[in-house]
Amino acid sequence: MTRSGQEYLASLRDGREIWLDGERVADVTRHPAFRNTAASLAGLYDLAHDSEHSAVLTRGGVHRAYAVPRSYEDLVARREAYKVWAEASFGFLGRTPDYMAGGAAGFAALPGVFTTGAHDGAANALAYHRRLAEGDLYPTFTIANPQIDRTRSAAEQEEDDLVVRVVAEKDDGIVVRGAKMIGTAAVFGNEVIVGTIEPLAPQDAEHAVCFSLPVGTPGLKLLSRTSYEAGARSVFDNPLSSRFDENDALLVCDDVFVPWENVLAYRDVDVAFRMWWHTPAYVNFVHQAATRFWTKLEFLTGIAILVTKANNTHQLPQVTQVIGRLLGRVAQAKAFVLAAEASYEQVDGGRGGVMPGKDISFAQRIMAGELYPRTVEDIKLLAGGGVVQLPASGQDLLHPELGPLLRKYVRSPGTPAEDRVKLLKLAWDALGSEFAGRHEQYERFYHGAPHVYLMQQAWEGDSASCEALARSCLDGYGLGTGR
Repeated sequence: MTRSGQEYLASLRDGREIWLDGERVADVTRHPAFRNTAASLAGLYDLAHDSEHSAVLTRGGVHRAYAVPRSYEDLVARREAYKVWAEASFGFLGRTPDYMAGGAAGFAALPGVFTTGAHDGAANALAYHRRLAEGDLYPTFTIANPQIDRTRSAAEQEEDDLVVRVVAEKDDGIVVRGAKMIGTAAVFGNEVIVGTIEPLAPQDAEHAVCFSLPVGTPGLKLLSRTSYEAGARSVFDNPLSSRFDENDALLVCDDVFVPWENVLAYRDVDVAFRMWWHTPAYVNFVHQAATRFWTKLEFLTGIAILVTKANNTHQLPQVTQVIGRLLGRVAQAKAFVLAAEASYEQVDGGRGGVMPGKDISFAQRIMAGELYPRTVEDIKLLAGGGVVQLPASGQDLLHPELGPLLRKYVRSPGTPAEDRVKLLKLAWDALGSEFAGRHEQYERFYHGAPHVYLMQQAWEGDSASCEALARSCLDGYGLGTGR
């Protein structure tokens, strides 16, 4: 059965080592830097556990993200579940539990990828998927190496423990040391998978390891970035950053012990890479992320419409054109999701079920990274100076002297001051705050750096058909062809 929100929150009180502003956080469910976001995540669990959305979110007592899809209809059902959770945070929680759940389902669809002569991780990958699904756990990951010297491989760095590596092997497991970056939502997870999604050099065998551990494992540290939730003044003043700051953290392993049963890939650079790209794991990531991105564009476009109506500019032709462009982008984002589902591919001849079409899934990454900054810029232009000239706090509206002034000067036809301030503070939190800046950068690099995913698109896209079509035109005429 799926867990309730309270059961999820209780699972976070496990002695995990979280650091923020030079202090260790005793309890993320109560700390002012994390508690509201933890509550928002608990709300997702409640939606699945017992709500009118439970039938959409679960099947057989398990969240649909954990199911290995066997048909087109299964893909649609999984996307509908993704959509419910995405709408609950208006698209601003990117690494909700269903994200890595889809990755685990991808591992389970093709476990043979984990089998090598040196280490057979197939059974562990299946057990990982089963453990998460049956326990309704929140899986997170850290799969990017620290940005220290990108001209050198992991084994060639100036210190040998800058990137997570194996430092000892025991009868019952291994000991690892080093770091991984961008553990988005890791402070809120139950387990964190540690691996490398980027290619490793042959000499990086000691770094070619992938494992999953409970976040509360001794020696595992998470160093949090600035908390936007902690800096939020109130939900009224910062309606998004106060509730949906999923956080990003640096993961540091200080001689952490990993039992063999938790090791998926071991000292094999090919398996460490192929587990993400040769199973449906990464395409499953995109399926969830594309659904969330579509939802986020819907939300931002809704803000644009409300702001222009509040500004009494909605009917101006030049404004209507911008709204049309924004709505076109929403349709474009939706189209990528539906097209990826409709162009589904069989996994292992159907033995591993199906996955969304890879070429369209990969193309979605290009679209999203390019469209998000343009969308934010367009809405900022529509909002104008109103999002800058706002009272410092909603409390000013309640002040006996300031309140009447604000109600007189910060309003528009049909929109009283309190409604206008509330709307514009929401818009600024989504578009111009530090929280918003993080989201713009995050969406640009959500699926990796452009030079990586553009190269992958060139490899995965159907270039042969494009070339053949152009060649057929050339072959259809010559110098002697008549006019």
